[in-house]
Amino acid sequence: MTGILDEQERTLAFAEIALGQIRSLRQMAIPRNYEIWYVYATGYNSALNKVINETLARNGRLSEADLDQIHDTYLSQVRTTDRIDKVGARVIGEIDDVMALITDALGMTVSFGDTLRDASQDLSQAKDRAQVKSVIASLVKSTREAQDANKALEERLTISKSEVSNLQKSLEAIRAESLTDPLTALGNRKYFDRALVLAIEAALAQGEPLSLLMLDIDHFKSFNDNYGHLTGDQVLRLVGMSLKQTIKGQDITARYGGEEFAVVRPATPLRQALTVADHIRRAVMSKELKKKSTGEILGRVTISIGVSVLQAGDDMDSLIGRADACLYAAKRNGRNRVICEVDPEYSAEIQIQVA
Repeated sequence: MTGILDEQERTLAFAEIALGQIRSLRQMAIPRNYEIWYVYATGYNSALNKVINETLARNGRLSEADLDQIHDTYLSQVRTTDRIDKVGARVIGEIDDVMALITDALGMTVSFGDTLRDASQDLSQAKDRAQVKSVIASLVKSTREAQDANKALEERLTISKSEVSNLQKSLEAIRAESLTDPLTALGNRKYFDRALVLAIEAALAQGEPLSLLMLDIDHFKSFNDNYGHLTGDQVLRLVGMSLKQTIKGQDITARYGGEEFAVVRPATPLRQALTVADHIRRAVMSKELKKKSTGEILGRVTISIGVSVLQAGDDMDSLIGRADACLYAAKRNGRNRVICEVDPEYSAEIQIQVA
């Protein structure tokens, strides 16, 4: 129950910031503007925050055209689909062009076969050298035309192969972008959900352990309140960089949402998962945070971590639920620590949530 209240308080804080921005800039309180400022408040989309900050610094305001452009570019739900559709249309167009060339080449081949058959008949009926020479000249001309057509087809197929390969890379890039958090370059929530389901299925099928780490930045709201959202973004990037540096191999890392991160470790029992979790905690704490604009030393960032291990009958929700409860227990018991589901703090947290 406490976890739900904490999440409610956090989202309400984002909502207050969003409405405050709308009021201060005298904008209409419509869904588009609310969505833009809510996402801005969370710091989830660094590209959106950057363009807003730059536009405000330059113009002192955001026009309706600016808001439309920002929403269409960074928040429109159909943007990725549109890009995929456009690439798909180009692939289809490329295939149609190649098929037309192949059809022309087949027609040329049939025509060349007819020419050979006619030439053979003409040669058998030729009565003098001049007639033979004429037939041969016609054959040479037809052969050159066939060679030119084949060469053109070969060149076009080579270009088409390259174009289709580039389009395939574009589709892969769009897909990767749709699964990547733009601020930290880790997997996003969509990526995490898909990857965790597959990891659970594989672990249950193979009878192997699976550990889940849920991480949350301590006192993150105060960074935003005291130093601004750009510093908050810097904190998120710092944690993301620490995860990249400490997590290797087949482990799955993602920004779960807001200031919360997740790590899935296949084939990892609890003891090993706790060692990794504490290594991550120490790696984050070892980095000193400096405000880029002034060079001011802001101190060190700490994180709290909850760890759960896959059990028989588990699904994604139950595994995440226990890790989250461990995370809240870590928060409640002083932060900057790792709690797992065999710790007494976890049992106490469950009792609090049930009460």
